[in-house]
This record gives sequence, structure tokens and C-alpha cells, in this order.
Amino acid sequence: MTAARQAFTRESAHARRADLIEAAAACLAEHGLAGTNVRAICAKAGVSPGLLRHYFGGIDDLVAATYQATSDRMDAIFAEAVEAAGDDPRARLAAYLTASFRPPVTDPELLGAWTAFWALSRNDPRMAEIHAESYAGYRARLGELLALCGAADAGRLAIMLTAMVDGLWLELSLDPESFGAEAAAAMVERAVGALLP
Repeated sequence: MTAARQAFTRESAHARRADLIEAAAACLAEHGLAGTNVRAICAKAGVSPGLLRHYFGGIDDLVAATYQATSDRMDAIFAEAVEAAGDDPRARLAAYLTASFRPPVTDPELLGAWTAFWALSRNDPRMAEIHAESYAGYRARLGELLALCGAADAGRLAIMLTAMVDGLWLELSLDPESFGAEAAAAMVERAVGALLP
């Protein structure tokens, strides 16, 4: 009986932490940094401010956890895209790069959260570390995929293609009418075709 109760409590605590992270991401997306505070997050999550402090040391800890959770979610989306592409190295590379141009990565609300995370990473060492690890992981996985396609300088190509994908994703997020997801994917695929042997 005690073990079952402990397992239920752990799941409940995990679910409450996840709800607070989701509420923080939603507040950042809707209101930006200026409008994201304990009261707004707790109202969005439907909990009391004391509960936030129970699960997180404060709003800074919650926002850092939200950035980490969002980065982990994106990593999982990119990994799923690669797995769904089959065994062909070029198809796997294309899937990894172009996943940024499809939902849920193109969700307009995600832009608001990312811009808040990026702004915080300029001055907050913990946020800067999450940012650095997230981007290093993305580039490392991209470098591996490029190497499997025969790229000679996979590390440098990964940096360039990451910047290209980020720029296209940002433009699509800011103005989805300027060019479509298919056009963005075609631009990336053309660049890859020119860069690989």
C-alpha cells in the first residue's frame, strides 16, 4: 500500500511540475518576459503561488526548467523525424533539417517562448548554459548525419546549416506568408545538395 501511494505521489508531483512548465511556456509565448510572473503562471496553471515555490526555487528556476523542457521536446521531434525517414542517410539528413518547418516546431506561440529564452541567455549564466548545450547537441547530431552523407568538414557545415535553418524558421514564424514551409525545405535541400559530394 505504501509503495503504491509513493508511486502515485511521484507521478502527481511530476504532473504538477509539467503543468507549471507548460503554463510558463504559454505565458512567455503570450506575454513575453515582461508579462511573465508568478501570478500569471499560477493563474494559467490553476494553482496557488505557493505551489510554484514548492516545486521550483522560484520563477527563475521554473523558466530555466521550461527552456530545458522545450529544448528536450524539440530534440525528440527531430529524432522522430530522422527515424521516420528510413535508412537512407540523405533522407535522414533532410528530415532532420526540415522538421523545423513543420508543426509543432512552426507553432506561432513557440516563437514567443524562444525569443524570451534567447534574451535571457544573454545575461543569465544558467540560461546561457542550457542554450549552449542545446545548440551544441543539435549541431553534433547534424554533424553526424552530414558525416554519414560523406561531408568532409561536417562540423563547419553543421554550424552553417544550423544558422540557415534558424533564419528560415524565424522568418516563417514572423511572416508565414513570405514563403512557405515547402519553399524553406527546398532551399535547405538545395544548399545540402550543393555542399555534399
